[in-house]
Amino acid sequence: MENIIECKNLTHYYGKRLIYRDLSFDVPQGRILGLLGKNGTGKTTTINILSGYLRPHAGECSIFGQNIRTMDPALRRRIGLLIEGHVQYQFMTIEQIERFYSAFYPGQWRREAYYDLMEKLKVAPGQRISRMSCGQRSQVALGLIMAQNPDLLVLDDFSLGLDPGYRRLFVDYLRDYAKSENKTVFLTSHIIQDMERLIDDCIVMDYGRILIQQPVDELLATLHRYTCTVPESAAVPADIDGLYHPQTIRTTLETHSFLTAQEVDRRLTEAGIPHGELTAERVTLEDAFIGLTGKY
Repeated sequence: MENIIECKNLTHYYGKRLIYRDLSFDVPQGRILGLLGKNGTGKTTTINILSGYLRPHAGECSIFGQNIRTMDPALRRRIGLLIEGHVQYQFMTIEQIERFYSAFYPGQWRREAYYDLMEKLKVAPGQRISRMSCGQRSQVALGLIMAQNPDLLVLDDFSLGLDPGYRRLFVDYLRDYAKSENKTVFLTSHIIQDMERLIDDCIVMDYGRILIQQPVDELLATLHRYTCTVPESAAVPADIDGLYHPQTIRTTLETHSFLTAQEVDRRLTEAGIPHGELTAERVTLEDAFIGLTGKY
């Protein structure tokens, strides 16, 4: 499968603060990849590097086989970019902004994709963008990107400002659109419940590094939340190999791991932690994210 995005050994600083070092990942054609991370881990930095707005301190990023910094402008038109729901020219109406943007994409503009989404959002063609909510404006931007008919969509916080109903509507709409049109999507969102319905693959970032990069189905099938009872005064080391962020609340120990229950039990015993029967539970994507990165 052809890789649409290839990033190799990206390193970036803001001043003296390291954002990440040697970040590498690929996005194959037709896949939807979600970048998950807490605030400050580098999600928007990565989007800015992918868009060519930011030069990393080290490493290379290519899209469609060309370095993003020197990409042919004709090839760049195959990328649809959304930065945190931003839409320009808010003095225009729904209809005016569609006509304005269509002039930049002769031969590839699909106005029906734009108006189909606007109809689902129940906004009238004559409605002025400045009088819309933040969530509606972000969907106008997304509708314009879909009408652009790009081969790659790069979306930063695509559900910004949307209420739960509209988020669900758009997540389902975007997935159906991407799969039916064989589009490749790279996106971020702070609302991980949305991502679980939408993405094929995920990258979970911690500060300075990638923790996990794999298909979502595989992640949720292999990561488990483990709990067991421990004495109230039990000391639990924070660095037990193979266990993510073990912690106790009164007499309950909780941790997440890709290991089997038998192996987790053995490692707790080797760490000198007296404990009762171990229980394993399946997790949601949000549970997995918190389990891998920690609650705080």
